[in-house]
Amino acid sequence: MGFTFPQFGIFAQGTNAHHFLEFDLAPGVSAAQALPSFRRLRTPDVSAGGVNLVVAFGADAWREVAPSMAPTSLAPFSEVVGTDGHRAPATQHDAWLWISGSNPDVTFDHARAAANAIADVAVLAAEQAGFTYHEGRDETGFVDGTANPPVRRAADAALVPLGQPGEAGSHVLAMRWVHNLDAFHRLSIDEQQQVIGRTKPLSIELSDDDKPPDAHIARVELGDEFEIFRRSVPYGTVGEHGLYFVAFSADPSTYQRMLARMFGLDGPRDRLTDFSRPVSGGYYFAPSNAALRELAGPEED
Repeated sequence: MGFTFPQFGIFAQGTNAHHFLEFDLAPGVSAAQALPSFRRLRTPDVSAGGVNLVVAFGADAWREVAPSMAPTSLAPFSEVVGTDGHRAPATQHDAWLWISGSNPDVTFDHARAAANAIADVAVLAAEQAGFTYHEGRDETGFVDGTANPPVRRAADAALVPLGQPGEAGSHVLAMRWVHNLDAFHRLSIDEQQQVIGRTKPLSIELSDDDKPPDAHIARVELGDEFEIFRRSVPYGTVGEHGLYFVAFSADPSTYQRMLARMFGLDGPRDRLTDFSRPVSGGYYFAPSNAALRELAGPEED
């Protein structure tokens, strides 16, 4: 039996431009019927030429086409109703693509090619371009992803273990958060650091004595046993901006626990939710490269 490799775009580093696409299957088209068109995503105009492509499917679609390769824990995203009127809406779709590369013109061209490749079977439901900001900072000015496992250990956090259904695949959480930067920047630097739980210049975690229990990292960092691999990027315009949150995990229950803690369903509500709110949320499954090849069949000349 050969090696089972993940989709390498999950771990690709050094990309400055990003394009995220979400699709619904066209009316009357089943996931099985859509497969031949999704195979076109492997053509060079979509997936070559200096970009990384990650393809993921909603629970219902993936379970229909590959029941033996679907983790039992795979499920659609459900709305999170938190305390004090805070919520995370469910905007689940059937497929999700992430195209990353060096420059936005390249990712834009490939995003258009991807949408055209499957236009006969799928309808574009949502899209978002993203970018890097001040060498890896969120638009709040704080370093994003400080708690990520190093790349050499990222696979342990991100991938379903070998021998389990869906092995070398990954559970994806995609959420678009809208920031209220004006309100956040009205806080003093010290107050901002209390919200996040880290220092702003050097991203040093505050001591337990100085870090409030509702600080962001106090709510979402659950220890090595519950690591996820974050690949979030900033997005937006002057009028609306924020964070396109993307994470990969071997176990989707980690996301559920994290969101419950953020929205005050398990302890204090995350203070950051006073300054940022999610407007979309979906769970997807990014199968291994081997699983995608098995479904796609032999390459065409």
